[in-house]
Amino acid sequence: MTTSVAGETGARPQQPEPERTPSLGQRLQRGNIGVLPVLLGLVLIAVIFQLLNDNFLTPLNLTNLMVQIAAVGTIAVGVTLVLLLGEIDLSVGSVSGLSAAIMAVLATRQDVPAALAILAAVLTGTAIGLFQGTWFAKLGVPAFIVTLAGLLAWQGAQLRVLGPTGTINLTDSLITGIANYRLPIAAGWALGVIFAAAWAVSAFRSRRQRLTRGLPAPSAAGLIAQIVVITIAVLAVVGIMSVNRSANPSTTVRGVPLGVLILVGFVVVFDLITRRTRFGRYIFAVGGNIEAARRAGINVDRIRIAVYALASTMAACGGILAASRLYAVNQASGSGDLLLNSIAAAVIGGTSLFGGRGNVWYALIGALIIGSISNGMDLLGLSAAIKFMVTGGVLLLAVTIDAVARRSRAAAGRA
Repeated sequence: MTTSVAGETGARPQQPEPERTPSLGQRLQRGNIGVLPVLLGLVLIAVIFQLLNDNFLTPLNLTNLMVQIAAVGTIAVGVTLVLLLGEIDLSVGSVSGLSAAIMAVLATRQDVPAALAILAAVLTGTAIGLFQGTWFAKLGVPAFIVTLAGLLAWQGAQLRVLGPTGTINLTDSLITGIANYRLPIAAGWALGVIFAAAWAVSAFRSRRQRLTRGLPAPSAAGLIAQIVVITIAVLAVVGIMSVNRSANPSTTVRGVPLGVLILVGFVVVFDLITRRTRFGRYIFAVGGNIEAARRAGINVDRIRIAVYALASTMAACGGILAASRLYAVNQASGSGDLLLNSIAAAVIGGTSLFGGRGNVWYALIGALIIGSISNGMDLLGLSAAIKFMVTGGVLLLAVTIDAVARRSRAAAGRA
């Protein structure tokens, strides 16, 4: 008597069908709504302000809006990493101001080359982050307290660095060009095409890898539609920045601002770090369940220190961008609503305050929300009091949506 074997008949064992990406209805039911509400909110904000002031959606205003959010968006990228840990950093505003002050003093009063002054400012942020992260991770002092102390201490250090004059004007073209230089129009279009093509290649590669491993993956048609939408959006942004005009044609400067390119570059780099590297996976693991991460052999302290170092480094970069855009550093640099807007941008964009859930791109989207609200209300001539109240309401709504979604995920067993 013989026994038939599947391999002897030449028939291959059937592979299980890969799970498809959940539909929108399934995602809503599970509380996994992603960035959709934020995008709808951004569209709604644009429509409202355009109806109230027809200058809002002009190419010149939209270009200025993107330059204005470069500093907040850059700082928000670092804040996003901290929030993914389920922690907070209240010192990023003060760190940005101190770093900008050090750059300004070195470049204008000490005659240090601009490139070295910029490097010193960035390294100052890194050193502060390492100090605060180590104090938090090794000594067990809550991050809230450590960074609150940093908020006060670094602001005092900034006042000391600036000295009695208080304000330093920046004239070096390398420093002022960081935020204000415009790329040649042809270069802007070329970068837009390269970005869209790279996105398409990365998306198809990711889909193929997920299908190979039997993980949920979007359909080919859905992915193509997504790539088409993103390509149109990228080229539209480049086009808007290439045609903006001011009331005085002789002062019109067209092209993609370097500050915007730097912000997008930071977002792309840190998105790749968080999604494609072991370090990024460890950040999500620590933020999702710190005890499970420890038992899995992850050096939690090292991850925390590294994240706080990166957050302060990004704060320093944001301070440099802000100083470059304003051509000056003063005692108010890094203060005011910069800290709150940076945290609000990350949270409004969709990064969870509870840790373990978020995306670096959310920082850019959240910064667009914050910047659009501020820019639109400036066009309408509304007071700062109204701006604070509206921004606070939007932040409360975003956190409420996150809390409700988290409850839905817990109910569905996906917390």
